[in-house]
Amino acid sequence: MFRSLFKKKPQPLTGTPAVRRLKTYSAETGYVYQYYYEGHRDFRSGAESGMEFVFSISADRKNWHATPVLVSDEALRAWEATHARQLSSTERYAVAKIALFQAFDERAEPALMRDEVRVRNADIEGIVERLGL
Repeated sequence: MFRSLFKKKPQPLTGTPAVRRLKTYSAETGYVYQYYYEGHRDFRSGAESGMEFVFSISADRKNWHATPVLVSDEALRAWEATHARQLSSTERYAVAKIALFQAFDERAEPALMRDEVRVRNADIEGIVERLGL
């Protein structure tokens, strides 16, 4: 009971677009997703920290839910150390968006998109290469 009283509220999202734009993605699974970018915030989970990018998504245009894409600082630092440069905030957003697209393509059904998407160290290299950065 007391835990719910002292539970931290999540940070508010920043970087929220003034006008939300509905975008569409046709996944390799055959589903067509609609999504909005809602904004981002810092996250900390145990020893892990980084940036959480939040997208509202739907596969049927009726039921919407938030899907967080977590880009860990550790994954970014590993890439940045290897390539001797930092990714800009725009590039980090692009990494999160491509990770979301990969989840659309890899997860067999829309219900699985309710789970968070985590960008691992191994994912960063392929995503940045795909972006041509």
